[in-house]
Amino acid sequence: MIDLHSHVLPGIDDGPSDIADSVEFAEAAAAQGTTVLAATPHLRSDFPLVEIERVADACAELNERLPADADVVVTPGAEVDVMWAQSASDEQLGLASLGQHGTDLLVETPYGLLSDTFEDLLFRITVRGYRILLAHPERNPTFQRDPVRLKEIAARGVLIQITLPSVVARDRGSRSRKLAFALVREGLAHNLASDSHSPGRWRPPALRSAVEALAEAAPAYAEWMVTDAAAAILEGEPLPKPPHGQAPRRGIRLPGWRR
Repeated sequence: MIDLHSHVLPGIDDGPSDIADSVEFAEAAAAQGTTVLAATPHLRSDFPLVEIERVADACAELNERLPADADVVVTPGAEVDVMWAQSASDEQLGLASLGQHGTDLLVETPYGLLSDTFEDLLFRITVRGYRILLAHPERNPTFQRDPVRLKEIAARGVLIQITLPSVVARDRGSRSRKLAFALVREGLAHNLASDSHSPGRWRPPALRSAVEALAEAAPAYAEWMVTDAAAAILEGEPLPKPPHGQAPRRGIRLPGWRR
């Protein structure tokens, strides 16, 4: 499996505090079957210690600290704030891209209500040559109330990433869980990631548990999101066709999904 969203690097955002915890973090991901773990620290004003120019070196140091049998590689990237991206240089955007390949950017969906200009801000990133992977839109109250708005964003070529906390939520009636499952059922979720922050105490890299939770909706599709689709996103390639014949057994249809 390939996990395209984690906060595994130590001491720079809301992830581990030291390198020892980061090693434990990566090992926990490997134990789940993750072979590639993208380090995506927050690039936004409230995390001033994140310097995108140093992320690749931090990943290299972490990889060097991992046991030889860990069977996981940490690759650089970032979780990009949409406003940070507006003033970022071409070099900075390239360093923030997944794998630093200069093709795909993981862009953070804000947690508050979205302004009417959100789509325009995304467009300004795409015209600079990047495909956007939109992180955890299922948690946003605007999209929860108006999922058609998210569907229209996806129709413009933005890829949708749903995340583990929403998929495995204990409250099966939670809005984020409902929207995540609806996106899978509609074929609008392109990637599943952990958005992990710690080895095990808080939001661990338990990507396999998210795949298993989605098995009630579309098991082969869930696997596709963390394997073939994730690999294509990381390499900047077109997404392969998802598996067919995966009608959900417990799909959730949201009011107003179709207009």
